[in-house]
Amino acid sequence: MKIAITGATGQLGQLVIQHLLKQTQAENIVALVRNVEKAEHLKAQGVDIRYFDYYPPATLVPALQGIDKILLISANEVGHRTPQHKAVIDAAVSAKVPYIAYTSLLRADKSPLGLAQEHRETEQLIRESGLSYTFLRNNWYSENYLAGIAHNIETGILYGATQNAQISAAPRTDYAEAAANVLLSESHQNKIYELASSTAFNLEILAETISKVSNKTVAYTNLSSEDYKQGLLQAGLPESLVNVIVEADIEAQNGAMLSDSKDLETLLNRPTTSLEETIKSLLV
Repeated sequence: MKIAITGATGQLGQLVIQHLLKQTQAENIVALVRNVEKAEHLKAQGVDIRYFDYYPPATLVPALQGIDKILLISANEVGHRTPQHKAVIDAAVSAKVPYIAYTSLLRADKSPLGLAQEHRETEQLIRESGLSYTFLRNNWYSENYLAGIAHNIETGILYGATQNAQISAAPRTDYAEAAANVLLSESHQNKIYELASSTAFNLEILAETISKVSNKTVAYTNLSSEDYKQGLLQAGLPESLVNVIVEADIEAQNGAMLSDSKDLETLLNRPTTSLEETIKSLLV
């Protein structure tokens, strides 16, 4: 069994591989990467490293020879993802890869987030390809709200624009472990999983949890979406990323980040990692 992971040197891809290595031999894992040098640490663990870039697509088919399963981790170039994903799907068909798992977005078929459109298009391309598939519809990562945790602790303030919205975000490692479990099983073909945390939180609870773990007082300050946007821009974040962050906060108020699905729990065979444990891991 050969399992290939796209974006294998990315944050999620590396975690998927580490979870796979706990359950299968390194020789069964293929890391598909655009920068082979960045994958040296994976090679040192015995993982097969193959060059794999969306452009030109001709490079993709040879890299997928002998692959039984592929995990297509959604690309990070928002606005260009559909053609990039199509290149991978087409190459998988040409290389006769029988199965593809895809990291999509929570309720991608009806999500109001602008990001959802490329996920909907990719899911449709996979359905039309004839490949067996699993859609892993990941909710937001907890880390998305914790990227500035050191600054939050230093200033005592966590900013956002979610009001008191409930958010079912889980840590990246939980989604990675679930993906690894799916790839190592034969019981998930042509299934769709809505993946979200066991317990929801709002940003006030997040600030309280940061305070508890760090022993420093951190309070949540809710801003208007425009003030939050301007603050993120002044902090130096690129406008494209700022727009994604602010839209997520706005739509969270409408329930876009809340889910009572237990699919992630089921795939993990345990509750998702607590917010407290996630914060502890970031402060080590």
